[in-house]
Amino acid sequence: MKTELIITTYNSVRALELCLVSVAQQSLLPDTICIADDGSGPETKEFIDGLGATYPNLTFRHVWHEDQGFEKCRILNKAIESSKAEFLFFLDGDVMIHPNFLKRHFDLAQRGRFSTGSLIRLDNKATDEMRVETITSGDVFDRAWLRDNRAIDRLGTWLKTMPFPFAIQNLLDVITPVQKALCGANWSAFREDILKVNGFDETLKYGGLDKEFGIRLINAGVKGRHLRYTAPLVHLDHPRGYRDPEKVKRHKAMIKEVRTSGRSWTEDGIIKGPKPV
Repeated sequence: MKTELIITTYNSVRALELCLVSVAQQSLLPDTICIADDGSGPETKEFIDGLGATYPNLTFRHVWHEDQGFEKCRILNKAIESSKAEFLFFLDGDVMIHPNFLKRHFDLAQRGRFSTGSLIRLDNKATDEMRVETITSGDVFDRAWLRDNRAIDRLGTWLKTMPFPFAIQNLLDVITPVQKALCGANWSAFREDILKVNGFDETLKYGGLDKEFGIRLINAGVKGRHLRYTAPLVHLDHPRGYRDPEKVKRHKAMIKEVRTSGRSWTEDGIIKGPKPV
């Protein structure tokens, strides 16, 4: 079974570099890595062009379109449509993943199911102080380091650092009563299941695009599996100048409509128009 890791990015070479350092440390590596680039400039392209020399044991491809504002759904659809892999992992390019992150998602790979987790968030100061060595040493997932850097703010966050043996962490995943809402920075699924719902709705910009997509997957019979406590990742802080309150309000209404109608197909996805008969 061929696998591909799809990483979204936009004009943030430093964050992407830190993300890829964590990817290179994985106990299970993907067959290919797709950088889904939402219109970054030449600095990002130069960085990606050099990845083959930096990581000779990894295979990269770069999917790009012109910058037209926040168009994450459109670049994700482009990456999904062009992928040759059967099973896809998805990350945002501003996270660092635990060394067993991809293996955990792969071990739970099952047609008719998506897996998704959540984030451990760093503040601006910890983000500025993040170094490659913090990742390669394993400190970024060390509870003491996270505590010292103000990232553990509640019991739930502490549990995400995997303080207990795997069997207990897995049990917590199963019994914790959290909504199986898809987190766009941390999920995986079979490509065929993504195509069932026509990928992401390209009319959605920032705010709720992953939640809307996850609901349509569930409406199509693709069940969610939450990895809240067994597939940790650490998220770098960054500004969100593209956040538009009016769009967020519109997206909430769309999410409500998808949930109540039971609709799974979007006519503004990979295929433009109604579902083929």
